[in-house]
Amino acid sequence: MTATLYQDALRAGQEAARAAVLDRAIGLLVTEGIPALTIRRIAAEIGASTKVLYTVFGGKEGLIDALYQEGFARLRRAQEQVPRHPDPFAHLRDLGTAYRAHALAEPAYYRVMFEQAVPGYRPAAESLALAEEAFGVSVTAVGACVEAGVFRPGDAREISKLLWAAAHGAVSLELGGHFPPDTAARRYEALMAAVAGAFLAGPSRATGQGHPA
Repeated sequence: MTATLYQDALRAGQEAARAAVLDRAIGLLVTEGIPALTIRRIAAEIGASTKVLYTVFGGKEGLIDALYQEGFARLRRAQEQVPRHPDPFAHLRDLGTAYRAHALAEPAYYRVMFEQAVPGYRPAAESLALAEEAFGVSVTAVGACVEAGVFRPGDAREISKLLWAAAHGAVSLELGGHFPPDTAARRYEALMAAVAGAFLAGPSRATGQGHPA
């Protein structure tokens, strides 16, 4: 990291500067653990003053909360960027593909979000609300499947939560090394197809149609 990292990012705007801080913070968390996650250390790494970081994050707890929020914000953006498919079930399948791809691309954030990478951290109410919003795209997609008669009538949010639980379980096992690369994708697809099959209005899509999440 250069001493001008923060200044370089700041030229692109406040959000870019904030992202640069968070990316460096999560990098330190992964490589050196919790002791390295201090305002002073991060400020030195990116070439910013501690005053600036305290103003933005309010201290270490605020920084950790920001990492949690950033993880879900990135997940939401990844889901929102999935092109709309005219077939609602296919769109839900594509969201499932994007969920796994995003988790594998951002494993450090994923662990902060879901695996208590910071012992003792409890998300603030605002952070939990933002986390819930990240799954709005999935809930809408499930609702479209229900409205189209692909899924039986049911609570779209509850169905989405169950699909997420299955996706999260498979992804966590993959990130933990329990599902090797040559079998992880196949197992993910099989699991998601099986869970989705429990909600289908008919048998025609139960196999060979992908893996919504």
